[in-house]
Amino acid sequence: MTELLPGANVAVPSGSLDLVVRWSCGSVLDASAVLVGAGGKVRSDADLVFYNQPEAEGGAVRLQGGTPGRQSLLLQPERLPAGVERVVIAATLDDGSFAHVRDLALELHDADGAVAAVFPVRSAGRETLLLLGEVYRRQGGWRLRALGQGYDTGLAGLAADFGVAVDDQPTAAPTAAPTPAEAAPAAAPADPVSLRKEIVRVNLAKRGAAGIRARVALVLDRSGSMRPLYNGGTVGRLVERMAPVAAVVDDDGSLDAWIFADHCARLPELRVPELAGWIERNVYIRAGHRQLPELPGGRSRVPDYLVDVFGGNNEPEVIRDILDYYAERPGDPVLVLFFSDGGINRSRQIQELLTRAASQPLFWQFIGLGKSDYGILERFDTLPGRVVDNAGFFQVDDFDRITDAELYDRLLSEFPQWLAEARRLGIA
Repeated sequence: MTELLPGANVAVPSGSLDLVVRWSCGSVLDASAVLVGAGGKVRSDADLVFYNQPEAEGGAVRLQGGTPGRQSLLLQPERLPAGVERVVIAATLDDGSFAHVRDLALELHDADGAVAAVFPVRSAGRETLLLLGEVYRRQGGWRLRALGQGYDTGLAGLAADFGVAVDDQPTAAPTAAPTPAEAAPAAAPADPVSLRKEIVRVNLAKRGAAGIRARVALVLDRSGSMRPLYNGGTVGRLVERMAPVAAVVDDDGSLDAWIFADHCARLPELRVPELAGWIERNVYIRAGHRQLPELPGGRSRVPDYLVDVFGGNNEPEVIRDILDYYAERPGDPVLVLFFSDGGINRSRQIQELLTRAASQPLFWQFIGLGKSDYGILERFDTLPGRVVDNAGFFQVDDFDRITDAELYDRLLSEFPQWLAEARRLGIA
């Protein structure tokens, strides 16, 4: 038996498959499946399998029901027509969120009933629907990929994401289910970036912002108090989770980046294929992180622009530099993702800058990394004198523990609203 991690995949046995959703009793779950064709959409509403429509393709995919703590879907891949590229398995809740569901797992059983693979879903939060896995075509065969990403919109949001028409008449149950899975094309290998890009796309779609174009700027606090987050690798993992946002919304998939402390520095732009090398060159700090060997001739591996960027917090300087940079480069609106661990002591200057900048096509999303003393950042919703609300703030107590679904949900919650209003006012 193979135990899967999120994003991992395994070949499925030949013959009929039983996909079993298991959990500890106490919650009421419903399993569902979506037959996905080209472009990440269903071919028709008949491609949704759920409690009101328990089978598709003449029983090639069939909901078999179950008992408390167990639901099962029968899948016969060899009976699926060529137009079906993958079958996505999801679970929804009647009440509450998956934060309260214990021991949730997706099991793959072969034709003899033996468990061939299991995917334990180890973390979930406010989601009311979880994509557990997908069975997809690969080089003439089929594979199972573990997903483990969730959404708080339930079956209705799932239906919208996969193109299933929802009947507005009051029938017995919400009529739709598929989540975000435009996951990598069936022939492409799974990877965390592809899964994260899919979550970003779906999050924007459910906010009515599918296909938007924006430039993305990442701003990293590099003050002395941030050293533990650099040393422990949190900042590197943060960059890994921000790059997919730019990959989805920027027209060339690039991410602009800055660091700041007493002074600021502009970093080289980042694209997903260069992610690992970019983090190696631009996230490591000269002191405190693991020792990096010098290059021949005694040259440091730390770029010159990183060497002296340490000290306190000077947000106004980096805000001005960002405003100047994009003023000189007109184009798509800008989503600024600004990370800080607190210690904000220049609230008046920040307020003045962002008030004046409200007439420019930039939205400032500030994210607090678990400390306090955020000053003006916590009062953006009541900040007067702006033609449009151009800034938001939320705090993450432990960045490494927040799920991708919740992170992107909070990260993108205000930007589409700002963009619509900024367009109405002729700002963006």
